[in-house]
Amino acid sequence: MRADHQLRAFEQILSSYDGSLPLHRFLPAYFKQHKQMGSSDRRWATRHIYSFFRLGKALPALPAEERLSIADFLCHTTLSQVVEKNLPDWIESIALPLEEKLSLVKAKHPDFDLKAVYTLHTELSSGIDKEAFFASFFKQPDLFIRVAAADAKAIIAKLEDENVAVKAISDTALALPNGTKLETILKEGSYEVQDLSSQQTGEYFKPSKWDKWWDCCAASGGKTLLLHSLEPVIELLVSDLRESVLLNLDERFRLAGIKKYHKKEMDLLQNNDQILHHYAFDGIILDAPCTGSGTWGRTPEMLTFFEERKINQFVAIQKGIVQNIVRYLKPGKPLVYITCSAFSQENEDVVRHIIDTLPLEVEKMELIKGYKNNADTMFVARLIKKSQD
Repeated sequence: MRADHQLRAFEQILSSYDGSLPLHRFLPAYFKQHKQMGSSDRRWATRHIYSFFRLGKALPALPAEERLSIADFLCHTTLSQVVEKNLPDWIESIALPLEEKLSLVKAKHPDFDLKAVYTLHTELSSGIDKEAFFASFFKQPDLFIRVAAADAKAIIAKLEDENVAVKAISDTALALPNGTKLETILKEGSYEVQDLSSQQTGEYFKPSKWDKWWDCCAASGGKTLLLHSLEPVIELLVSDLRESVLLNLDERFRLAGIKKYHKKEMDLLQNNDQILHHYAFDGIILDAPCTGSGTWGRTPEMLTFFEERKINQFVAIQKGIVQNIVRYLKPGKPLVYITCSAFSQENEDVVRHIIDTLPLEVEKMELIKGYKNNADTMFVARLIKKSQD
């Protein structure tokens, strides 16, 4: 009976959700409107709706309940009553490795195609192991934090004291189970939540003391904080189109001890010469607006609702921003171009356009294959402005 109750709750949410809001914003509003749902109901409903969307567009002919049962079986190593009800033959297989579970699904449903999980597979950057990438969507990515190397040992000990499974990826990067309530365990300001692949983009910054750097699409300042951790003695300009996110940035900078920086609200698709005419930078970080297609493991509803036409819209924005910011970069200095996209159009193709149309040359570029580390997949390129003859 409990399974039927959970299925009704799942079906009601599914019929109410149209993809216009991210799930992580839609669900709290939905639960607020349906106060009769207890904490257990909310927890199971969240698990089921996320599992369902992780299946992407695979097995489209099956009823929603059967697709949910298969998805929940693939996504979890603990049994749900929905799997017990609909897939009794697979109960003993719930803890098997994902590869073996996928084989079971394929044996029962010969038309199951892993590529259909991520229908835009033909758009992917070269070098991606497609099978591993598609399979990664059945697992929620880890929560990653960045800490000071000198503090890492004490922070790990504190987390272990609280029975948190923590894994040191590097001297400064720690992996934790998603959903860990860090704010109740660690001191505010002693860590930064930042995906592992995002942390790895810092290897492309290479700042020097007294440099002037511009994080031009700063959002809440994660890349600037990373830059500052590499070299605190630099002059910083941060800008974004949205004033609201810059206010959030102020608080993060305060906690990180960053007191001196310039901040400007700017639309980088417009001419900003009146604001920037006297600036010349030793480095520019462009964490470009993008489809976010390398992060859909965190937002699996995008596997269903993303519209392919949006790729070209983002590409136009990316090219337009680069065109407008490169004039403020000193010759011989780097533009670090970053996306959290897995699509070649936003990655290698944009870089090719940049070097064909602007006085920049590629020093190094890389697709950071986060799916190998239960992290996001990202792209980064370090482009050097050519000296003027």
